[in-house]
Amino acid sequence: MLYPVILCGGSGSRLWPLSREAYPKQFLDLTQSGQSMLQMTLLRLQGLSDIAAPLAICNQEHRFLVAEQLHSIDSVPAGILLEPVARNTAPAVALAAFSALEADPDALLLVLPADHCIGDIAAFQAGVDKAREAAEAGYLVTFGIIPEAAETGYGYIERGEALASVTGAFGIKRFVEKPDKANAERYLADENFTWNSGMFLFRADQFLAELEQHAPAMHSACQQAYKNAYRDLDFTRIEEQAFTACPSDSIDYAVMEKTTKGAMVPLDAGWNDVGSWSAIWDISNKDADGNVVVGDALVQDSSNSLVYSDSRLVTTLGLSDTVVVETADAVLVADKSRVQDVKSLVVALKQQSRDEGAMHKVVYRPWGSYESICASERFQVKQIIVNPGQKLSLQMHHHRAEHWIVVSGTAEVTCEDKVADEDKVFTLKEDQSTYIPLGHRHRLANPGKMLLKLIEVQSGSYLGEDDIIRFDDDYGRDK
Repeated sequence: MLYPVILCGGSGSRLWPLSREAYPKQFLDLTQSGQSMLQMTLLRLQGLSDIAAPLAICNQEHRFLVAEQLHSIDSVPAGILLEPVARNTAPAVALAAFSALEADPDALLLVLPADHCIGDIAAFQAGVDKAREAAEAGYLVTFGIIPEAAETGYGYIERGEALASVTGAFGIKRFVEKPDKANAERYLADENFTWNSGMFLFRADQFLAELEQHAPAMHSACQQAYKNAYRDLDFTRIEEQAFTACPSDSIDYAVMEKTTKGAMVPLDAGWNDVGSWSAIWDISNKDADGNVVVGDALVQDSSNSLVYSDSRLVTTLGLSDTVVVETADAVLVADKSRVQDVKSLVVALKQQSRDEGAMHKVVYRPWGSYESICASERFQVKQIIVNPGQKLSLQMHHHRAEHWIVVSGTAEVTCEDKVADEDKVFTLKEDQSTYIPLGHRHRLANPGKMLLKLIEVQSGSYLGEDDIIRFDDDYGRDK
């Protein structure tokens, strides 16, 4: 059986300010399709034969985002594996291999990054079927993308001789690092070169055998970390100590460049890794002047540009080959030829300890979201949205008090009464409010069937998110 392994890591920093560390590109709808990149990755698997539920791999901070996005498209995963630290793709896939083999000793793994775009799903599925045939014959298969341009941002694969046993599959002569422009032009003219897609298909046991041969320390660390993993709600938490000791490396470096069992299947399916704003421009519909306009924007006398408005009106005049991306708290203006360097801006923001480098104004939590509307010395105003049937942790703060005003929906409030030495539970309707004194244990829940929206006014000497003491939490968080 074929087990999709969805790699949900990565920060997508080159798509800042829309993609940020706390909510990166794989969770965003970058193609205006109504689905995130992760959801599109899963949906394009529909129609493949003999396919199991997916295995998703992500970091701990994104676990509820992954679970919610899978749930919203009715995808029930075989497992969601949580990496305690990032160790690149080879260890992540090793964990998935150990997991799949528990259910199926003949498991095939289809390894897919969660943030790629593929335009021709039929061609993609035909390539998967071809790669499956090669994998069942014992090969470790990667997909080589037929190049459309002399791209210097991708690695390349030089294919070898055709496999005698599998029509349309080839051996691998060598992997090539991202080339300069001259070599990229040469590779484009040579049909033996393809872009390295970062997608793979192989038997789980075969991959682990090759990993043990070529990277024994990695194999041992992953085996131990998975053996000591434990269940937490719907997640599998990988044991931290053993996994932290694991070497960090990609599948290419750890296995594919060393194995004698490597193979590649050429793929011409409208693939794009959506790795920069110029890639978004490439795959999007354009007006007569070559502009891509998303959101509330007015573009005049401009050409070959991308204008993305997320929260307010954006206007341009006389621009050419420019990227303008607006969000509620940050604006990017860049020459389209320089968008590969956007990640350097993110590094600079983090060096200046600015939250905009990693966080959006809207912060998502497993129960809903919150957004800071206004903040100054000793006070902050937030909008809080709680999903139906969800509740925040039972908590208290050492440095702030809170006022809650219900805008819409129904709130169930728990607040400690220190005089009676008990927690009182009561309901608030629209336009009703309550006060949570400093140091009092409290909780907010939505018992209704519609979103609960409220305004929270915080006041106190310190208003940071780390001023939370949790006593009980449905989501297993300890801070």
